[in-house]
Amino acid sequence: MRTREAIAALIPHQGLMCLWQEVVEWDEERIVLRTNGHRDPAHPLRRDGRLHAVHLCEYGAQTMAVHGGLLARRDGGVAKPGVLVALRGVQLHLARFDDLPGAIEGRAHKLIDTGESWQYEFELHHAGVPIAQGRAAVMARPD
Repeated sequence: MRTREAIAALIPHQGLMCLWQEVVEWDEERIVLRTNGHRDPAHPLRRDGRLHAVHLCEYGAQTMAVHGGLLARRDGGVAKPGVLVALRGVQLHLARFDDLPGAIEGRAHKLIDTGESWQYEFELHHAGVPIAQGRAAVMARPD
């Protein structure tokens, strides 16, 4: 999967709010994604021309959404819409990331999947160096 549009077909985030541009690899438990979108001056999360590190949590959460979308599509369906309910153990290793020269890579590992809630740990890297990590929990949106 090599386009933002293909990824956007799997998740509720559309346009520039679909933060990932490429699925590098994935399996039942893990996913690796890549993007250069943080360098786009039109990035929707920019404030005063900058992307603050806290926004890396959104990148982490979207790794979960893409993984869930791929798993659902593999099984012939679509992912249930979810709501981010918790972030835990988040570590940010920089203050901003709009000035990073190369791609950001996101990795997520599924810890829990009850069918109605999911927990993942995520890591974000730039040039092989960790820039953020944490755990995120999502619950299915009630009908």
